[in-house]
Amino acid sequence: MKQVSKHITAFLEIMMAERGASPKTVVAYESDLLDLEAYLKTRHVSLIKASYDDLKGYMHTLASKNKLSEKTQARRLAAIREFYRYLFSEDMLKKNPADYLVSPKIGKALPKYLSEREIADLINEAKSDVRLKALLEILYATGMRVSELVGLPLSAIPEDKKTITIVGKGRKERIVPLGEPAAEVLEEWLIHRECFISRPSKWLFPSKSKEGHLTRVAFFNQLKKTALKARVDVMKVSPHVFRHSFASHLVAHDADLRSVQKMLGHADIATTEIYTHILEDRLKKTVEKSHPLAYSGK
Repeated sequence: MKQVSKHITAFLEIMMAERGASPKTVVAYESDLLDLEAYLKTRHVSLIKASYDDLKGYMHTLASKNKLSEKTQARRLAAIREFYRYLFSEDMLKKNPADYLVSPKIGKALPKYLSEREIADLINEAKSDVRLKALLEILYATGMRVSELVGLPLSAIPEDKKTITIVGKGRKERIVPLGEPAAEVLEEWLIHRECFISRPSKWLFPSKSKEGHLTRVAFFNQLKKTALKARVDVMKVSPHVFRHSFASHLVAHDADLRSVQKMLGHADIATTEIYTHILEDRLKKTVEKSHPLAYSGK
């Protein structure tokens, strides 16, 4: 049995106690970090002394020598990033050597997402329909799946309306904060909600459907009509694109991947890694704009 260093042990304890990582995730992180530690020992470097070049060399070895899949490389990188973020936050490092490690290309299409302007145009177009505006504001504020949205029970909303409880895949619950715009329109919707029902309903968005709540198809059709009116490309707009937009905009505004993972309800942070393309695009634009030798094209 491999001996686990005190730094890895402390990190795994934090993951379980403070971040709610699943046993499966903890086991995977331990295995990945032990593999990194073994590699670093061949270079006579400890985990705490590893540099960016050391970590980059390890990732290169995974791809070129070990021939690991891009998905496995992404998982290893996620573990490394979390570990060194922890060490840096605990003041055990002066700088984070994992900050600029580039994610492997998994070979999947990048998620489609709308600009912040397009999202604003869609929500503004829905302002005359309080139910639709509430749906769009909540969808964009939480990044939930469309099935989670239309199937929200009234009990998901606490009295202060500052958060929302979402039941996701595997009946797992997660609590996501509601921003002020979403909370305000939700308050307005709850006042008008009684006009949509002829009898008591447990659903936040009740309807006459056999499910008793708004259906995914009905919401999808409303969204498409709204896109046409708002002059937003209809082919780009869907409930899932709202979910991607939520995550992409959070990452673009410096949200950490662990928080985004929790709000999206992803079981594995490697799934959330697809949104790091936002960081790469932003870094490229920063270099093009700020580097003294950048070519202006003029």
